[in-house]
Amino acid sequence: EKVRTKLPQLPNEHQLYKALQGGRNYLFWDSKLRWYGVEGDCNVLVIDLLDHSLEQLFNFCGRKLSLKTFLMLACQMVYIIDFGLAKKYKHSSTHQHIKYKENNNFVGTARYASMNNLLGIEQSRRDDLESLGYVFMYFLRGSLPWQGRKVANKKQKYRKITEKKFSTSIEALCEGYPSEFVTYFQYCCELRFDGRPDYAYLKNMFHDLLINDTLIAKR
Repeated sequence: EKVRTKLPQLPNEHQLYKALQGGRNYLFWDSKLRWYGVEGDCNVLVIDLLDHSLEQLFNFCGRKLSLKTFLMLACQMVYIIDFGLAKKYKHSSTHQHIKYKENNNFVGTARYASMNNLLGIEQSRRDDLESLGYVFMYFLRGSLPWQGRKVANKKQKYRKITEKKFSTSIEALCEGYPSEFVTYFQYCCELRFDGRPDYAYLKNMFHDLLINDTLIAKR
């Protein structure tokens, strides 16, 4: 990206990769950051060349993944990249959770944004989980109910997406899919702003679903 860009993201992304490397929760990266610096008038971040993205695999499969394929992909190594807009949820020095705020500007991709993010509420770990849930349903369904809204500008787009997202119940969004997905979204909705998610519980829930789905398919 250009050094003089209005809202540079690579410096923040570089610092986040450095913070993640070597940490005990360093699950998705293993010395993949190769170099960061300024080349000419650009900030440059170099990482390993990765394989196809999930979106590319999704298109290859006709824009719909079976439950078994989706769960098997989730159990394999998926690399997370593009942390330009990421931020810490705890202060580095005090280790205190960031404070609850309202009236924030929208940040992110509206299609997968959490309800609170669309309302301008400060994001935390619960919002990451909710957004991940929308990614789940996007790959399983082939699309989300609030996609394809024809609008004149971004402001109208965000408003239309917000209206449709709030009018779509969890049950309607997950209709036709195992109840674990409804349970997942309900769990996200019940988390407090500073709540610590039980990642093991959620992971085991989907792991058990994969095992059960595989056993049923073999009968």
